[in-house]
Order: sequence, then structure tokens, then C-alpha cells
Amino acid sequence: MKRIAVFASGSGSDFQSVIDANEKEPFCEIALLVASKEGIGAIERAKKHGVEYIVRSKKDYPSVDEMFENIVCELKKRGVDYVVLAGYLSMLSANFVRAFADRIINIHPSLIPSFCGKGNYGLNVHRAAIEYGVKISGLTVHFVDEHYDTGAIILQRAVEVKDEDTPESLQARILEEEHRALPEAVRLLTTGKLRKEGRRVTIIE
Repeated sequence: MKRIAVFASGSGSDFQSVIDANEKEPFCEIALLVASKEGIGAIERAKKHGVEYIVRSKKDYPSVDEMFENIVCELKKRGVDYVVLAGYLSMLSANFVRAFADRIINIHPSLIPSFCGKGNYGLNVHRAAIEYGVKISGLTVHFVDEHYDTGAIILQRAVEVKDEDTPESLQARILEEEHRALPEAVRLLTTGKLRKEGRRVTIIE
């Protein structure tokens, strides 16, 4: 069974969705949580489910590259096959991406290429979607490359934007879909059901 490391920076609800799905019908081993700071909800979820965790914060290292070099060592030490970014707000270093080329996935709360890129995270994404007046938003699970939100798309889910929506209400509905989509993408990834050819990703069922 393939081993994954999950990276998180906040409450860890997307992390929890992977834990829950995997406990119901195992498709991977969650070897490690990499948290970007102490005291976040994701750490409490890891403790509750017996998942090992480490905290790696940029403020504790001379450079971002050195921090990610350390994380690479930690992942290799544990035999990690894939990396899942689940609400992780730090940009990965180029060296880290190369070390796990085509083995890192991320979930983003919009239909890429809309409302993505640097600065588009959390409520910022949903506020931008509402202000632009789109009728449909959603989420994207994609492979990670060396740039913000530009990797090949694995799957997307559409969510209607209602006239009365606020950034918070739209975020809540999209989050419900995230909690279904991310475990599905991790399952496809870890069970060899994805074929990536350039920017095209095919699901093999």
C-alpha cells in the first residue's frame, strides 16, 4: 500500500476527509502530517487518529530551500510515495517539487484556471468569484509543479454560485465538495488509476 504525507496549515478538514475515507475503505497509508505551524487543528486530528506529525515553519530556517530539504529527508526516511497538499499555504521549493515530480497533488477552491495563482487562497478566492459575477465555481484537484496552481488537472467539481451568496456561504458549499473530491483523487493516485501525459490526466477505472 502506498504511503502519503499530508501537508496542512489550518483546521485540517480536508485532511480529515482523507482520514475518514481511508478508514472506511483503506487505499493508502497516511505516514505523516507536515504542519506549517504549531497549534493548528490539523495536528489535533493527527493525534486523534494516531498519525505521526512534524512541524516545519519558515521562521525556524535560514531559507525556504533549507526547510524543504529537511522535509524531503523526513519524507524519504519514512518511505513516502506521494504528497497531498490539503490547505497548505506555503509555496513549495523547486527542489522539493523536483524530488517528488508528478507525485504531489493539491486541492484549490475554484475551477482552475479561474481565480487561482498567488494570493488566491481561502476566502479571497470566493470573494473574487462573487465579485466577478460567475454563476458556477467549484474546486480543482491538480498535480503540483513549480508555479502556483498551474499543474495538470486531475478532477474538478462544479458548485452553483447563488445570488445571495457571501464568500463564507460559497466557501462552505465548496468545502463539502472538497471533502468528497480530495479522498477520491488520493484513492486514484495511490491505487495507480491515473495516467498523466503532459497536461492531460486520464482516470483509469
